[in-house]
Amino acid sequence: MNYLLLLLLAFLACASIHVLIIFILGTKKSKSSKDPPGPNPFPIIGNILELGNQPHQSLAKLSQNYGPIMSLNLGSIKTIVISSPKLAKEILHKHDLILSNRTIPDTIRALDHHIFSMVWMPPTNQWRILRRACANKVFSPQLLDSTQILRQKKVQELLDFVNEKSEKGETLDIGEATFITVLNSISNTFFSMDLGHYNSSNKPQEFKDIFFGIMKEAGRPNVVDFFPMLRKLDPQGARARMNKYFGKLIDFFDGLVEERLGRERKLSNDVLDSLLEVMMEDNSQVTRPHLLHLFLDLFVAGTDTTSSTIEWAMSELLCNPEKLEKVRKELQQVIGKDEQQQFEESHITKLPYLRAVVKETFRLHPPIPLLVPHKSEDNVEICGFMVPKDAQILVNVWAMGRDSSIWRNPNEFSPERFLENDVDFKGQDFELIPFGAGRRICPGLPLASRTIHIVLASLLYNYDWKLANGKKKEDIDMTETYGITLHKAQPLQVIPIHA
Repeated sequence: MNYLLLLLLAFLACASIHVLIIFILGTKKSKSSKDPPGPNPFPIIGNILELGNQPHQSLAKLSQNYGPIMSLNLGSIKTIVISSPKLAKEILHKHDLILSNRTIPDTIRALDHHIFSMVWMPPTNQWRILRRACANKVFSPQLLDSTQILRQKKVQELLDFVNEKSEKGETLDIGEATFITVLNSISNTFFSMDLGHYNSSNKPQEFKDIFFGIMKEAGRPNVVDFFPMLRKLDPQGARARMNKYFGKLIDFFDGLVEERLGRERKLSNDVLDSLLEVMMEDNSQVTRPHLLHLFLDLFVAGTDTTSSTIEWAMSELLCNPEKLEKVRKELQQVIGKDEQQQFEESHITKLPYLRAVVKETFRLHPPIPLLVPHKSEDNVEICGFMVPKDAQILVNVWAMGRDSSIWRNPNEFSPERFLENDVDFKGQDFELIPFGAGRRICPGLPLASRTIHIVLASLLYNYDWKLANGKKKEDIDMTETYGITLHKAQPLQVIPIHA
């Protein structure tokens, strides 16, 4: 609760008269019957105290009282919280043109990231150019098909490392091992190089600390986001910390770009070469800063969310041994029991239960529980309620995944529920949208889906798993650590055993 103490100190330190003026001006407007319901705000701070340390959970509880569209005053920021598939479709599909701008957390302003970042910039022509470059040069089906051998190689390196642990009877940190695998998979696709090594704790841990730090700073409550007038003060030091995180990554990526531009044009046929060609076209609107900040977005989001999802899936399966056995039997039936046989991406479509396990993991543990915040460009009526201009809009996909009116036994890990329907996570079925939907859907979805399935299947197919330190399934800690993404508070420590 340190941020609450800093909040109070900030109020004492700043000119309180300005804050009072904001409050007085805000309360002069009579509450319209079209405003979404919500808890009564306190003077000045509004509903900030309602957020707690787990905002996605706190907002889910509030929505049970106030409904699937809810209004809160977070300091001087009007916030609309959406907690149902029907309303999510209104926001992300029907009205996505008006509601597709972003509310910018102050930490994202570090190094002008919000200006160059495809994730955070408004949906302008520049955004469309970057989005098109991603679709054609980074995540196109043709490119992903051509690089699947590379991903298989990185997965095999993971299995070799797991095999070492198995032979020695040593404990494996699933989150850390899969982080290195995903990091190397992405870095080889982008830069034709490994950035992590399983038997070296320094460099991979440095990247992991940076990525986790970025997600934590971007997601946790910051007084500046509630009272923008305090922006220059940065009372919690959040933007200063983000400057360091962003700076390390931007400097690293800039060095790779400089090296590639400075050498003879021997093409590596990787993403960096493809995007440099776009940057060097006549009258190109893709600049070097755009590329550097794009790499920052893709590496941080792609590595962190993908490896975290795999760790959550493994944790849920170890908590539910009968589900683990069921998915392993399916893998053996489809792939066979030959130890030399390797899992391939073409197997994914033949494994309905594995796909159901991944969907169920996304339902219970969406990587970004409140999605990236949207912002209204104008007043919009949603199901009889008014979403005012400049309002921040949060879509609580975590709450939707735990809603008993949508899912039977919502807190139970039951992949079987997805064998009974065609619900998928690709943005068309709004009860399951961990990657968002509409024009702002995550562009990395195709790569994330392939990577999660191939890594998870390979780990399950080749090994049995035992919890470390004599723990039982009941001892697995499923507590969440909230940032802009959800992590396990306690890493999953296991001992691999040859199947």
